[in-house]
Amino acid sequence: MNTSIFRKRRELLLTGVSAAALAAAPSILQAQTARQLRVGHQKGFLSLLKGRGTLEKRLAPLGVSLKWVEFTAGPVQLEALNVGSIDFGDVGEAPPIFAQAAGAPLAYVAATVPRPSAEAVLVAKGSAIKTVADLKGKKVALNKGSNVHYFLVKLLEKAGLAYGDVQAVFLPPADARAAFEKGSVDAWVIWDPFLAAAERTLEARILADGKGVVNNRAYYFSSLDYAAKNQDVLRIVIEEINKIDIWGTANKGELATELATLWGIPKAVVDVSVARSAYGTGPITKAILAEQQQIADTFAALGLIPKKINVLDAAPTAQG
Repeated sequence: MNTSIFRKRRELLLTGVSAAALAAAPSILQAQTARQLRVGHQKGFLSLLKGRGTLEKRLAPLGVSLKWVEFTAGPVQLEALNVGSIDFGDVGEAPPIFAQAAGAPLAYVAATVPRPSAEAVLVAKGSAIKTVADLKGKKVALNKGSNVHYFLVKLLEKAGLAYGDVQAVFLPPADARAAFEKGSVDAWVIWDPFLAAAERTLEARILADGKGVVNNRAYYFSSLDYAAKNQDVLRIVIEEINKIDIWGTANKGELATELATLWGIPKAVVDVSVARSAYGTGPITKAILAEQQQIADTFAALGLIPKKINVLDAAPTAQG
């Protein structure tokens, strides 16, 4: 009789466990399939995308939640990627090259259209420097290892000068502006909106911009692991970014208003920057990465990175 009672209790217990397991199964399955996208952004188009909330709506049917993390610059975002803190971010041409050379698990996933007019060499309004060739022997301020570093090298080559023909003065944008304003340097190589601000407030003159010299794209990145497992998510992200680009192209005045608020600078300055820029985002191609390879090879030759890299290693899904 004791055996019979024990058997019945055991059956009731197992029945209860089975029922509980069945009830919990959906939540367990959901926990196993739930995904997250952690987006790093630095007061740019990704910030505008965050404000619109459209990406959350697109990704909800896939069970993907979003986390937005703001950064001050692209290199900091790439450091966060390297330690596994974010899955996606935006950056200029140069930082990904340094990150890849340092062993970061970087994956290029999208690129903007060329924006060569968004970077330039500035000289003072009354400067005697009239051509790029006139920069020989002059002090030129620039941000070391940045997109304008590469631009300066290629611009000098086009003018028949070597990089060593100018005195490079490495300064971040704020310090470079101060040196330029004081006349401590003869020229300043810089990008928008700092470029537009110097034109508007210092009456600086553009000696040469990137047209015919460099493409000056921006890039969107992920990690190799996340990109391999979440192509559907990244495709939607790129589509939503490009929708902002399309809207901005058709509404440059409104775009300038939003960016001026985001950056905390006068709209008149942003109007100059937005008016000369092009907008559009698409998938990474091997042709686009060939541009990055040229930058990487240039930086290796200058000793800015410790070794040569193959940019294609960071783009396993590159098209064409």
